[in-house]
Amino acid sequence: MEFSLNQVAKLINGEVEGDGEVRVNNVGKIEEAGPGQISFLANEKYEPMVYETKASAVIVSKDFKPKKEIKAALIRVKDPYMGFTDLLSEVDRLMSLSKVGIEEPSKMGQKVTHGDGLYLGAFSYLGDNVKLGKNVKIYPQVYIGDNCQIGDNTILFPGVKIYKNCIVGSYCTFHGGVIIGSDGFGFAPQENGTYKKIPQIGNVIVEDHVEIGANTTIDCATMGSTVIKKGVKIDNLVMIAHNVELGDDTVIAGQTGIAGSTRVGKNVVMAGQVGLVGHINIPDKTTIASKSGVSNTIKEAGTTVFGYPAMEINDYKRAFVGFRRLPSLLDRVRELEQKVINLAPAEGK
Repeated sequence: MEFSLNQVAKLINGEVEGDGEVRVNNVGKIEEAGPGQISFLANEKYEPMVYETKASAVIVSKDFKPKKEIKAALIRVKDPYMGFTDLLSEVDRLMSLSKVGIEEPSKMGQKVTHGDGLYLGAFSYLGDNVKLGKNVKIYPQVYIGDNCQIGDNTILFPGVKIYKNCIVGSYCTFHGGVIIGSDGFGFAPQENGTYKKIPQIGNVIVEDHVEIGANTTIDCATMGSTVIKKGVKIDNLVMIAHNVELGDDTVIAGQTGIAGSTRVGKNVVMAGQVGLVGHINIPDKTTIASKSGVSNTIKEAGTTVFGYPAMEINDYKRAFVGFRRLPSLLDRVRELEQKVINLAPAEGK
């Protein structure tokens, strides 16, 4: 896929300095890029490389003032790093959406409907009454159960599984091995020590512009819906239990687990290996540091918590200082005990 610099500048809201008709077909690091590639300069320590790069074009700040001649054409933007990120996003989207057609063998159930631009990879399966929007891209070995709905421009990479009755919005991306709508972990203990399975008859609703990393699982609701709201970004290897609700633009890093019926607000940030118990509330703009275990509702929006069990981060820091001092404090206690013993009058005097 090839673009002129004028087209690139339009995509990232920049201005070309040089020949706008120069064509580029790839991106590269400023120290490695060659002809036909475009790079960027966002960190001043890499400035010497901009005078030596063989790239056809470099994205730079509007305020950048070269100290000597640059052979590459320049595209000036407000923020070079974000400009390059926007370019990568657009190129990735165009490449991902370029596939069209139905490969064989693949299977469509009864009354499947789809918009223009469908790509259906080999060995994929669509159940009955599935509804697909425009430009949906379904890669090989994807399973979509009965009565599911998938919105426009959504991409399902190889091995994604979506159980029956689930709803996925537009502009979503699910990476390999994602499972949506598997049974929630519901078992009722019996008097004889066994467990009886509680039927899980709900679904999962994923709203628009959600991206989910590889091998993440999101369970269906026992009743009603597990809800992933618009703009949520989820890393690889995350587990989200039944009836959880994630608010708009929340981000979750890998190996995090959220237990059932927990409500998470908007713009929440969860670092890696966080654990949340069930039936609690996490308010908007909360930050949960890595390896934290949250066992109670967090009351104030915008709080940062850390630790296991998690506490407000400044409280945790004070507690940690005390914890580190425990060995020396124990030594002092032993010394004081010995002094008290030595001060005690001898028996019989």
